Amino acid sequence: MTDAGHGPTADKLYPPLARVLRPLVRLCIRAGMTFPALSQLLRELYVNVAEYDFALPGKEQTDSRVSLLTGIHRKEVSRLRGAGAPVNAVPASVSRTGAIIARWLAAPRFCDAAGAPLPLPRTAQGGHPSFEELVASVTRDLRPRAVLDEWIDRRIVSIDARDRIVLAESAFIPQQGDDEKLYYFGRNLQDHLAAATANVLTAPPPFLERSVHYDGLSDELARRLEARSRELALEMLQKLNREANAACQTDPGGEHRWNCGVYIFSENAAPAKPDESGRR
Repeated sequence: MTDAGHGPTADKLYPPLARVLRPLVRLCIRAGMTFPALSQLLRELYVNVAEYDFALPGKEQTDSRVSLLTGIHRKEVSRLRGAGAPVNAVPASVSRTGAIIARWLAAPRFCDAAGAPLPLPRTAQGGHPSFEELVASVTRDLRPRAVLDEWIDRRIVSIDARDRIVLAESAFIPQQGDDEKLYYFGRNLQDHLAAATANVLTAPPPFLERSVHYDGLSDELARRLEARSRELALEMLQKLNREANAACQTDPGGEHRWNCGVYIFSENAAPAKPDESGRR
């Protein structure tokens, strides 16, 4: 539970929240989500968070207290309590695709000496690893041929001249509009914001949340730094994936989860020039 009495005051939150919300508002407008629709979502979330995250130990959370915490009318609170948003739902395609690709990128049997994913024949040949074995090592609920057809259609894999299945170099970057892309958008931003929020509310900050940033760069240098940071970030994530995948083979399991992410951003930050009317 978070204590509402600790942390920054509401007035100090305005500037950073404006920066955080601006790209989200841009996405909402492009997607056709109007302000009333977003407002309704926020109203539901305010009630849900106040109901569960701000309950007092040993006391039943009441409509009056939720109303006091959120500023939402008690009758509206009574209507919305218990609704919440299914923010933790994982699309089945995300779960199965992510698990199979993670194993392909991590398990020594499916990687070469340098740790790169091996091109795989469709079926086992002379004891060598195959795509069929890869899929079966993660789940037996899916036919490898069905997975292959789906992945070829989505360009996650390709077939080389020797009829081997090759993981795409960009794996895995979901295509625009796919459920996978929106799922990772929500999950990764949630975890990044959760870590940053915990660091604001807690001393010392419990999570690593840092960045390297430079302003006033030429376009050429910005592009070079972006390419280099992509290279280093991918190398780190692949190494962590291999270590985590190996450790999971002997881990007894539990209720914890772990997420390590990296973001890279670059833009032309020059202010917009006004037109003849003086508008920007």
